[in-house]
Amino acid sequence: MLTADRLHLQVVLAAGIDTCVEAICQRLDGIPLALELAATRVRALGVQGLADRLSDRFRVLSGGRGVPERQRTLRATIDWSWDLLDEEERTMLRRLAVHAGTFSLEAATAVSRLPEQTVLSLVDKSLVVAAAGRYRLLESVADYSLERLTEAGEEAATRRQHAEYYLSLAQRAELRGPEQQAWLRRLDQESANFRAALDAVPNLKLVNALAWYWYLRGRLGEARRSIAAALDVPGQDSADRAAATVWYVGMTATDAKGTNLTAASEEALKLYPEEGLGQARALWFLTTTQWAYGDRTLLRERIDRAIATFAQHGETWGLAAALSTRAQLNIVHAGVDDMVRDSRRSLELFDELGDDWGRLQATYSLIVAAEISGDYPTAARYLDDAIRRAEDLGLWTEVSFRTAGLGRIALLTGDYDRADELHERAWRLAIEQSNKSAEEYAEVGLGLSARWQGRLEQAETHFTKWLGWLEQVGGTPGIAFIRAQLGFVAEQRGEFTKAQALHQQSYAAAVQVGDERAIALALEGLAGAAGDPGRALELLDEAEALRRSVGVPLPPGERFDVDRISRRATSCPARRRPSTGCP
Repeated sequence: MLTADRLHLQVVLAAGIDTCVEAICQRLDGIPLALELAATRVRALGVQGLADRLSDRFRVLSGGRGVPERQRTLRATIDWSWDLLDEEERTMLRRLAVHAGTFSLEAATAVSRLPEQTVLSLVDKSLVVAAAGRYRLLESVADYSLERLTEAGEEAATRRQHAEYYLSLAQRAELRGPEQQAWLRRLDQESANFRAALDAVPNLKLVNALAWYWYLRGRLGEARRSIAAALDVPGQDSADRAAATVWYVGMTATDAKGTNLTAASEEALKLYPEEGLGQARALWFLTTTQWAYGDRTLLRERIDRAIATFAQHGETWGLAAALSTRAQLNIVHAGVDDMVRDSRRSLELFDELGDDWGRLQATYSLIVAAEISGDYPTAARYLDDAIRRAEDLGLWTEVSFRTAGLGRIALLTGDYDRADELHERAWRLAIEQSNKSAEEYAEVGLGLSARWQGRLEQAETHFTKWLGWLEQVGGTPGIAFIRAQLGFVAEQRGEFTKAQALHQQSYAAAVQVGDERAIALALEGLAGAAGDPGRALELLDEAEALRRSVGVPLPPGERFDVDRISRRATSCPARRRPSTGCP
């Protein structure tokens, strides 16, 4: 069968190229006869009507008299090709119809249980298309072959064989280690077939095998839908059900409709009645997906248990991952030494394993440690390397986070244009990946830049947008930070009473979390809203002492608010006078 080009389609359909005509071209695979038959239906059905009826193409695409019998209908044409095949070729062709999109030669032989030479023979006869080491059926041939498969009474068995093959493939995938990139690309090629396998036979083993792939690729919506469907199927193994439940809960953490998942996580963990590697993996995943939103004491207890179990069992990858998560938890308490220690050990282990995703996780806390200590060149070097690795792997959610991180460094070094450009890029990527956490991080960066440049209304819009979602997911550290930023916006406008209320709310949230840096930020905000310049200076001193007590004095790049509040307080008389512009 020959393929017609787009010009041929334009002439045959006598219509301008639009999305409808493009769809017809694609669905008929550019087969000249199919296009000619389609053209005879345009006047009666219209282009849209024809496109809508292509699911019943063999009835719709029938020709008139005066042409050879085999050209009167699309079915007759494929019948003619079918009749020229031997029995083994017919069996192979109808069994290939269960594949979605493209497939490998290995998959074709495993699912059909016939030799690969039969596939190659069908390629020679133009019934299977070969391209870039992959194979596919033309859509018309696939529809026809599926009918033949059903007639032969083989559809259910062949779909089971298809599901078993793709389960085996997913279970063989080495997504933790040096083959990570190659396996990610291979699984990308099979995405349509995995979906087809799950549509035919929803099962927990396959969703569990695919869960880490979905997570790395940021396909959390697809993961949640597939896991939920598999969990609805009764009678499956309890260990598989426990693992799938943990995956589901963890992947709900950054959903737009997500909620505080502490209770759901505890229920999921009850499905592991005994300590062991399965429970340790669950403890780690539920912590790493919620580290910025959950109860700090509970999360720390979970990750410490996971680390102990991984170390006991010599599970290197799990230990490396859990150490990187514990380092992230220490960010909240500004435990820089602990952050750096756990991160470096995690990085050493991931280097030994050759796991690039792991390297990304391990360096995150090293980036934060460099940033809060004012070592911006080191932070930027880590971020540039992380973005390169994430792009190579196609981990676009990670690219978003790291790009926003680079935007923060640009902001802290005074390059506002670059900061805005990077945060905008990160924000767009986060939206494309449907990851609310990444979206929030990028947009808060845009808000910071806007506020520092005096675009207060714009900054307020960026910040306010996220309060509801953070309250919904239990993101108390984020709430403390955003209320502080809104307090600074109010204070910069001269709305000191409103600013004081917002900073009091920020202070309460920071105390609840126990984050000394967040408490210091709230104190600095209260200094800006104070009516007495002397009290303002006292609050600034208190904030500085608190920062120094945990080993993280305010670096130069973060002194925007402290310096301007200090200048104003020292230039004011003992008591505020509204006409002077003093606090």
